[in-house]
This record gives sequence, structure tokens and C-alpha cells, in this order.
Amino acid sequence: MSDKQIAAIVLGAGKGTRMNSDLPKVMMPVAGKPMIRHILDVLEKAGTDKIVVVIAPDGDLVKKEVAPYPTCVQEKQLGTGHAVMAARPELCTFHGDILVIFGDQPMYTEETIRRMVEKRREGYAVVCLGFRPKDPARYGRLIMKGDNLERIVEYKDASEEERKINFCNSGMMCFDGEKMFEILASVSNENAAGEYYLTDAVAIALRMGLKCSAIECPVEEAAAANTREELAVLEQYMQRRLKK
Repeated sequence: MSDKQIAAIVLGAGKGTRMNSDLPKVMMPVAGKPMIRHILDVLEKAGTDKIVVVIAPDGDLVKKEVAPYPTCVQEKQLGTGHAVMAARPELCTFHGDILVIFGDQPMYTEETIRRMVEKRREGYAVVCLGFRPKDPARYGRLIMKGDNLERIVEYKDASEEERKINFCNSGMMCFDGEKMFEILASVSNENAAGEYYLTDAVAIALRMGLKCSAIECPVEEAAAANTREELAVLEQYMQRRLKK
């Protein structure tokens, strides 16, 4: 990889409500350490130069766990796009590659992070990470045309044809740091939830005449934990990896 710098924004403001826990979600343990710690470890191994963690107003536990990395507070939970914008004070002058990673996805590997950055450097403003689950269920679909990502379609908005596509959005994205905040500043909250969605960045970038793409990772790397059951699956995956 070139000597251009890499930054990462780790989204860690989620609550552990669906886990029936007072712990912030990213502090739930997998293989003996908080989920977010696995993410920081892999970002460090991949040679990330700057890491910023977005936390909730009551995110002192997360702040302590990720120190000495800086944290930015997402004052209100107004969606994933809004969460990323909370990191702007730390990264507004950063011009390298910026990864956005959800703090409840601890299975990503150094190789996948490097491939994301390498793809971004082929001239794309935004690169998404996709995977092909056995049951695409309600995941957003990545609609590709050759190497170009044409759009992300949420399951509820997808046509029958689009629902047959099994290339799904994992959530991780890599941005051109010179364009990212300009793109995200145009994300609107005119939707049923009144939230700012990070996935809207693709449509905005394309409207700006920029190119987007996507790469694929193994299914288990995209695993996330929103429930105790999903946390148990993550534990199995991580234990299997550690035994290799």
C-alpha cells in the first residue's frame, strides 16, 4: 500500500438494549474482550494512522476502553450518517482514506481492510463492503454494474428482481477523505424514521459525478451482534478463528 494515510471512524454509540444489558453494545465481550477492542486491534494491524470512536453522551465506559484514541460524542441518535458526521471535528483536515466501521462487527480482518483501501485508491469516492449470506433476508442489496456500484437498495424498497440479488451490504465503507464530509453534508433525513442514513452517501456521490464500487468479504466477517443469540454466534466464529 502507498504511504497515503488511513483513518477509521468506529461507530460505538449503540446501546445494549436488545441484549438486555446496561453495557454499551460495543463493550459486550467476545472471546474475553469487548467487541470494540477486536476492531481496534485489527485496525492497528492494518496500519491505520488515525482512529476516532463515536460514542453516546453516556459513553464513558467506551471512552475509557478506547483510550488513548480520541472520541466524539453523538449527542442524539439520529442515524448512521449523523454518527459519522460527529467525527468531523477530528477529521475535517484529513485527506487520506477514511474507513467507517460499526463497533458491533468484530470479525473483520486486516486483509479485508487493506482490500477496501486498495479498491478505494483505484479512483472511487466510496467503496462498500458486501457479502453473500445464505439467506439475504432483509439486508440492503448492492446493485453492481461491472465494477461500479450503482446503488444500495433497502430490502423494503427493492423490486422482486432486486430481492433476488444476494450481494448484501455489510455496513463497512471506505471514503475518499477529501470528499467524505462534503458528500455526507448532503444526506437528508426526509424518511419515515427522520434519520440520516450513511448508505445515502452512494446516491449522493453518484449525483456529484463520482464513482462508487464494492468488494466482497466472507459471510462470517460481516456478522454483527444485535441480540444475545447473535452474540453467541460471534463467539463461535471468534473461537474458531483463534484455534486456527
